[in-house]
Amino acid sequence: MLHPTQTSWVILAGGQASRMGGNDKGLIEFNGKPLIEHVLERLSTQTQSITINANRNQDKYGHYAPVISDTYPDFPGPLGGIHAGLASAKTNWVGFVPCDSPFVDESVVERFCQAVKQDSDILVAHDGDFHQPVFTMFHKRVLPKLEAFLERGDRKIILLYKECHTEYVDFSDNPECFVNLNTPEELAKLAIANDQQ
Repeated sequence: MLHPTQTSWVILAGGQASRMGGNDKGLIEFNGKPLIEHVLERLSTQTQSITINANRNQDKYGHYAPVISDTYPDFPGPLGGIHAGLASAKTNWVGFVPCDSPFVDESVVERFCQAVKQDSDILVAHDGDFHQPVFTMFHKRVLPKLEAFLERGDRKIILLYKECHTEYVDFSDNPECFVNLNTPEELAKLAIANDQQ
């Protein structure tokens, strides 16, 4: 089994958050603190190697963890952050979680490590019904393929998965860990639901 110390992890906070009115999602408050803090709290109990991918407010994010920015222009989506994470990583395996999912599974690192096979290139979380493509772990050997993919203008992460040896990690016992907050309405609704619990 791959040991968690043999991996490094990146929180993806580099998107444009157009559905959140352009506000930087990781810094939006949920239950009294920025979303990035919720994700960090859960991830930092599992790994010491955490980086944040951000393309603005780098100084603010830098208070939490080292920051890396996309090297590809024009926001190529999550793959821009995944590329930056792979390019800068010191480990062969690099895991990724989004900044807008405050309930990240508390064993996400271990589950991904246990699922690695000898020929795995990419691991992707599955909630029992759907793939969760930004909860993922990549081997560094995918980097040249990812660069070629981005160079030709492809952006759909699922197409890249088809080009690589991709395995799926079962989280069907905890689908709630993938709840993400894309709009102010979702944020308000979840905050109210939490208050009522």
